[in-house]
Amino acid sequence: MDIQLKRGLLDVCVLAAIKSEDSYGYKIIKDMKPYIELSESTLYTILKRLETANMLTVRTVEHGGRLRKYYRITAEGLRRLDEFREEWREIMSIYRFVTREDSGNE
Repeated sequence: MDIQLKRGLLDVCVLAAIKSEDSYGYKIIKDMKPYIELSESTLYTILKRLETANMLTVRTVEHGGRLRKYYRITAEGLRRLDEFREEWREIMSIYRFVTREDSGNE
C-alpha cells in the first residue's frame, strides 16, 4: 500500500478512535486492535502529527501515581473525519471501477 495513503488512513482511524470520548495511548491501541494493528511508536508519531495539525489537544492527568496524556478531538479533527467520509465515496467508486468484471468489450 502506498505509504502516504496508509498514513492518511491511520490518521483518520486515530481520530475516529477518540471521536466520542477523550482517550489515552494504550486505550486507543486497544480500541483499534479489532480493526487494525498499531504499534505504540507508530501511534505516538500519529498523535504528535495530529496535535501539530490542531486536530487534537492533549492534557496530562495523574493516574495511579503516574502522568497519563489524554487526547481530545478538536473541531478541525471532526472536519477531517467529515472530509474523509466524502473522500471515501470517491475511493469506493474508483475501487468498483478497478475491480469490475471484464465485460468482454476490449
